[in-house]
Amino acid sequence: MKPEDATPGSKLFPILTRHAGSMTERDDRLAWEEPLEIQVIPAGGSAVSISVTMRTPGHDEDLASGFLLSEGVIHRRGDVLSIDRPAGDDGTTMENTIRVHLTEGVAFDPERLSRYVFTNASCGICGRVTLDEISGRITRDPQSAGTVEAERLYDLAERLRDGQALFADTGGVHGAALFDAAGNLAALREDVGRHNALDKLIGALLRSGVLPADDSLLLLSGRIGFELVQKALCAGIPIIAAVGAPTSLAVELAARFGVTLVGFLKAHRFNVYTGAQRIT
Repeated sequence: MKPEDATPGSKLFPILTRHAGSMTERDDRLAWEEPLEIQVIPAGGSAVSISVTMRTPGHDEDLASGFLLSEGVIHRRGDVLSIDRPAGDDGTTMENTIRVHLTEGVAFDPERLSRYVFTNASCGICGRVTLDEISGRITRDPQSAGTVEAERLYDLAERLRDGQALFADTGGVHGAALFDAAGNLAALREDVGRHNALDKLIGALLRSGVLPADDSLLLLSGRIGFELVQKALCAGIPIIAAVGAPTSLAVELAARFGVTLVGFLKAHRFNVYTGAQRIT
């Protein structure tokens, strides 16, 4: 079925449903998933493919920008000259390929990336990569000494759920949301990949010129893996909360850089793993 037959980010498929001893036919909305190839074009150079990720189409420019920021290819909005899509052999636009043109003077070393930048929707960093290697891409600790009230965390979790329209339609996507110091929703992105959802969010902030996001809180709909903490650090985010569990390496990285890490955020309960001084 064509994408335009469904809401953005989802596709309609005919299915059979078994209920109360009988089978019925109906249409079901599924999360839309397709590959996206990210290419980098340095000034005066040719295109280099650095990643193929399975994503939900939409906000691809944000996805590419956030991914390149978290991988240390770019560091600021001005490092990107333009973003476009190439034309195929038949002259039509290649919707599943995106090209990021770097401005003159931005160093680009594809050999450094080739060791581990091969990603899909469920895996962020693959290969033998040490904590020190990834930490080397983080140029500064979070600068905010602000705090957040414990009761406000509960409200934010509910607002994340309310804002996830695509999840409400499909039940098959992750969400990443940024809230400001006053608890206002600043931005929200959804995707079949939890890493992609965060890259889209960070990319949107980068392209809007609001990074680093010092006085902010990141809320994730799933678990907190090491890569998600690393991406948040590259964006300067000081507080990370999630409805799921953190991994051991995520906690170690958060502790190293002074990030507040909250997990298992449910109705009237959560765990604080690092940076408890920011929770009042």
